[in-house]
Amino acid sequence: MNYFDRIYFRITSGRGAKMKKVILLIMITLIFTLIQTEEKTMSIYGFTMEDIIGSSVNLSDFQEKVILIVNTASKCGFTYQYDGLEKLYQDYKDQGFVILGFPANNFLKQEPGSNEEIANFCRLNYGVTFPMFSKISVKGKDIHPLYEYLTSKESGHEFGGKITWNFNKFLISKDGEILNRFGSKVKPESEKIISAIEEALKN
Repeated sequence: MNYFDRIYFRITSGRGAKMKKVILLIMITLIFTLIQTEEKTMSIYGFTMEDIIGSSVNLSDFQEKVILIVNTASKCGFTYQYDGLEKLYQDYKDQGFVILGFPANNFLKQEPGSNEEIANFCRLNYGVTFPMFSKISVKGKDIHPLYEYLTSKESGHEFGGKITWNFNKFLISKDGEILNRFGSKVKPESEKIISAIEEALKN
């Protein structure tokens, strides 16, 4: 009789054995539920975000897609990358690829506008059609939980570390695994990003 068998025998034997069995089964069910909830939360699919027009979006809606998550800004030296991001999206969206843009005002206040102003800026200047989300914080004491997960070195992936500037990029696999991270200077149309996306789409 192994260790767990002995525990089960002690709990379920003697007076009130039937009630003890019920209690044990309830405890086991609760433990498994907590474990499953924890596993769901510890991936991007556990987050619900607000899109640029204020609607709730479950990131689990993007399961089975390759995702590029980007923190954006409208008045940054890298703002021109919206062009490359949109082209990347158009080139690969029909293969199961999506870009999620998260405006943030963390760096020299380079995203000062309202969500409506940001949406208009992106559409009118760069023709952005990939999903854009409401402005959040990607660093500091008020960091959004999504970015806390993406940047934490305790989240179980190797790409932790503070967001260094606007247009940092995280590549997410079809099953929610963080595959790679690219700095602001790595352009969306770079071979480094394109090859990583194409490889992720194959899997």
